[in-house]
Amino acid sequence: MRTITYAIGDVHGEAVRLRQLHASIFERHAFEFGDAIAKIVHLGDYVDRGPDSADVIEAVMELESRSGLQTVALKGNHEAMLIEGLTAAHEGAYDNWLVNGGDATVQSYKDRGHDTVLKTHLSWLKARPNIHVDAAQKLIFVHAGIQPQLYPDDRSETYLWTRSRRFFEVQNWKNEALIGWTVIHGHTPTDDYYPEIVEAQATRINLDTGAVFGGRLTAAVIAPGEKVRFIYS
Repeated sequence: MRTITYAIGDVHGEAVRLRQLHASIFERHAFEFGDAIAKIVHLGDYVDRGPDSADVIEAVMELESRSGLQTVALKGNHEAMLIEGLTAAHEGAYDNWLVNGGDATVQSYKDRGHDTVLKTHLSWLKARPNIHVDAAQKLIFVHAGIQPQLYPDDRSETYLWTRSRRFFEVQNWKNEALIGWTVIHGHTPTDDYYPEIVEAQATRINLDTGAVFGGRLTAAVIAPGEKVRFIYS
């Protein structure tokens, strides 16, 4: 049975739109793909800046408990900042998180009657992987990107933080390990708030379409043998 993959870009607290996007995915899947397996991959940055980070985490956790659905939820750099801010011994880490949008995340919990991020949510965020590889379909999912000259031996921090020109310029990738593969990422908002597809010997798809900046929340629909399409919220 074939698997249809839905990859979702940076959410940043846009809980209402994420739930709408999930509903659109299930509707599209039932209409177009029938009994095929549905797999949803979130690319990270669930929290910060937007109005309801707490509910974004709840929404993704709810998907994990849904039967008949494969889910992957990656860690983004904002999750990394949250974790460091709440667990590091030095005060600077907490302040750094707050000024990068963490203040909105804290407020989303206060609005629910909690002083800070729930321990269950923090534990869940800590357990998020930095990368997901689908070898059968030659798909690499990361939050920010990879080091194309080193992959698969690059540093895990790259998956959370990179904005290297070497990564963005697919036509210059020389690593044979990436030929025929597609890297799906977010982290760097596209200029026009539409997803970006760059193709050469490999393909790069950017799904950060600036949802929290007035742009779109985007899911890529990746079906074997078909052109990649998109769903927006």
